[in-house]
Amino acid sequence: MATSTLSLDSVASLAPEDPNSLLIGQDSAINQIAHHTERAAQVECTVLITGETGTGKEVWARLLHRLGPRHEKPFIPVNCAALTPTLAESQLFGHEKGAFTGAAGESLGVFRSAQGGVVFLDEVGDMPLDLQPKLLRVLQEGEVTPVGASHPVKIDVQIAAATNRNLLRDVEEGRFREDLYYRLNLVELQMPALRERVEDIPMFIEYFSRKYAARYDLPVWKPDAETLRSFCEYRWPGNVRQLSFVIEQSYVLQCEPRLPGEAHFEERRSTKLPFTNLGRLRSAAVEQALRITGGHKGQAAEMLGVHPNTLTRMLTPREDEA
Repeated sequence: MATSTLSLDSVASLAPEDPNSLLIGQDSAINQIAHHTERAAQVECTVLITGETGTGKEVWARLLHRLGPRHEKPFIPVNCAALTPTLAESQLFGHEKGAFTGAAGESLGVFRSAQGGVVFLDEVGDMPLDLQPKLLRVLQEGEVTPVGASHPVKIDVQIAAATNRNLLRDVEEGRFREDLYYRLNLVELQMPALRERVEDIPMFIEYFSRKYAARYDLPVWKPDAETLRSFCEYRWPGNVRQLSFVIEQSYVLQCEPRLPGEAHFEERRSTKLPFTNLGRLRSAAVEQALRITGGHKGQAAEMLGVHPNTLTRMLTPREDEA
C-alpha cells in the first residue's frame, strides 16, 4: 500500500460491504498486516487469517479480494461452522443430477461458483474431518469432484481461511489435519485484539460515530476526555464489533454511549429517550445484540458485557418495570 495508515475516507472505498471495517489505525501490527495482505493479493496465494471474534477477519479477506487481479470475479464467503453435515460436500463441491435423493439438477457448489475469484472459508477450524482431505485436494491439485461425478473438475480460485481457534493445538489433538494446516497457512495474518490497539480506539470512535450519525440523521458524537479515557481503558472482549455495537446502540436509543454492563442500562433511567420503560430498554438492547450476532446468546452477552444468565433475565422485564 502506498501509505502505512489507511484513512477514514479510504474505509468506505476499500470495504463498503462490512459495517465493522478495521481498515483504520496506525498500530504497527496493522501496518504489517496491510503489507502482507497486499503482497498475498498480488501473488494470489492462500491466506490464513487468525484472531479473536470481532477483530474483522472477513474485512481483511474482502480487502485481499479487492486488491488483487481477481477483484472483478466473485468473492464467496462460507461459514464452515454452519455447513449442513449431510450436505456439506455438495454445498462446497457441487453435485450431479440424481447424485442423491432430492438432487433434481446439477449444482456447481461454492468452489465452481467462485471460478476465477476468491473463496473465504470462515471458521475453517470447524470443518468436519471427513471434508478436510477434499479441501486439501483443492489446494494441492486445483480440482474438485462433485458428488456423483466420476471425474474431477479443474477450478481456479484463491482461498482465504479464517479461524478464532488455535489450529496448531487442534492439529496436536487430532481435530485438524496437519498437512491441511500448513497448506492454508502459507501467509498468516494475525489480527490483534482491540485492547492491543488502544491508540486506535479514538479513530474507531470517530469512524463509527460518523457512520451512525449519517445513518440515523443525528449529530456526530464527540466524547469528552474522561469518557474517551474510559473507552480506551476498557478491555473490549468483543473487539471492534462490540465497539461498533455500543455506538450504534446509543444512536438507536438516542442517548450517550456507555461501556457495557448492567449499570449501562440503569443509568439511562433519567435519560430522555423515545421511551423510558426500563424493561423495554433492556429487551431492545438484547434483541439488537442477538440480531448482530445471528442469535448467538453467548456472543450477545459478551457484546453487552453481561453474563449469559443476566442476558436471559434482561429479556424478561420485572413487574416493577412493566
